[in-house]
Amino acid sequence: MNWNPLAWLEDIVSWILVNFHALFAIPFGYDSGWSWAFAIVGLVVVIRIALIPLFVRQIKSQRNLQIIQPKMKEIQQKYAGDRERQSQEMMALYKETGTNPLASCFPIIAQAPIFFALFRVLNYGVAAGIPYGVMTEEQVKSAHDSTIFGVPLWATFTKAAETPNPSATHILTVVLIVLMTITTFTSQRQLLVKNTARDNPMAQQQRILLYVFPFFFAVTGINFPVGVLLYWLTTNLWSMGQQFWVIRNNPQPGTPAYTAWEDRQSAKRARKNGGIDPEAPVAIITEAAPRQQPKKQPRAKRQKPGGTQNPGSAQNKDQQDEPQDGDPADPGGTEDDPGDDKPAASA
Repeated sequence: MNWNPLAWLEDIVSWILVNFHALFAIPFGYDSGWSWAFAIVGLVVVIRIALIPLFVRQIKSQRNLQIIQPKMKEIQQKYAGDRERQSQEMMALYKETGTNPLASCFPIIAQAPIFFALFRVLNYGVAAGIPYGVMTEEQVKSAHDSTIFGVPLWATFTKAAETPNPSATHILTVVLIVLMTITTFTSQRQLLVKNTARDNPMAQQQRILLYVFPFFFAVTGINFPVGVLLYWLTTNLWSMGQQFWVIRNNPQPGTPAYTAWEDRQSAKRARKNGGIDPEAPVAIITEAAPRQQPKKQPRAKRQKPGGTQNPGSAQNKDQQDEPQDGDPADPGGTEDDPGDDKPAASA
């Protein structure tokens, strides 16, 4: 007995294809290759909607990594000479904050089984004319004989000679492989450049994936059926649109996308308030205090350059402190009393 762990998934994939084919057969025709091609596009839409929770988890994990970055640096500095203890503390921090450093790979990893299930349905079912999954013989024959641009959906670059038009098969598969590679690279780079902070600890890992996945698909793409290449191209376009929406509306703090988002929000508030953003930071301008001239000290209070006080300064100070004759502060002074002011006697 040939045990196939993906049999249940192949049933699901083939069931989705059959139902979308019935829908698109209305405008395009039952045996049209475009009916089956758009059925694959419909499969992508269903799968990507089902993967939205993983995508949300990916965003949360990336934000958490940015938030706990200072703590991670502290652990790295504290246990710089003990890699094992450093790893233990890092894992404890991830567990405490609910962060998974591999969450950025979840959407791609989750699609891998679906990718191979579709590959088996097209390669071992449709290409061989054998019912696979829930597909009937009539549906398999329709899918086998249908073409787009003269190329069947089960055709591969390496087996182009088995197709009705080998030249068209080579051209279409190469075009799809190039587009698949470019869109894979672009979607990864979009996430890395615009929505990843420079001090993000996972930036290096994402830079590696930026080149690994496109290289993998470029090399192995010659063995993929046209239907599988169409599936991956469509899912890449979905990823680019989804990431564009997230980067524009919910960017990570500390990234170029977040700065652009703040600028747009500021401009939006300014339009609603007559050109003035009420939340914009206000620059506080303080006037410089007027320069005060130093007070001139009396000669008696001045000190010589050696730091010794003038011997007569203390005596002079005491003399200055004593009330002088005629001083208003001296009640017994010799100032003439207004009552004593009498006219002088004539001679």
